Amino acid sequence: MRNYEVTYIVDPVLSDGELKGISTTYQDLIKSGDSKIVHVDKMGLKQLAYPIKKRTTGVYECIEFTTPNGAIIDQLELALRRDERIMRFLTVSLDKFGVKYNEDKRNGLIGKKRTEEESKKEAPKAAAPAPAKAAPAPVEKAEAKAEEE
Repeated sequence: MRNYEVTYIVDPVLSDGELKGISTTYQDLIKSGDSKIVHVDKMGLKQLAYPIKKRTTGVYECIEFTTPNGAIIDQLELALRRDERIMRFLTVSLDKFGVKYNEDKRNGLIGKKRTEEESKKEAPKAAAPAPAKAAPAPVEKAEAKAEEE
């Protein structure tokens, strides 16, 4: 089984019903090719780095799936290109490290904010500060010449 994820940006002017319809459309398309959806991440409305089609925001969604062969990818990308509601999309093949990262992220091991108790348990005890060393007094050049003579 090969692992993939497709992330796409939808036009933000669409209603919630249309956004759900788009999501189910592409999930059904992926399932039709003997593929299994692992996780759907609806990231929501986000600011774009640069304007796309005169829009500065977009609704992000990421679908992670497995497939026995990559035949469904061509159909999925063709459907995404033809859909005018989709502003951008990116399909990525995941290696074992990408799959592990996504799994850890779903389980809360990555990007998790630590509580005070956890940080106290994990933080090593701080060593006592080292005493400050006394610096030698600077010797002026004129005094140094006088001592030499």
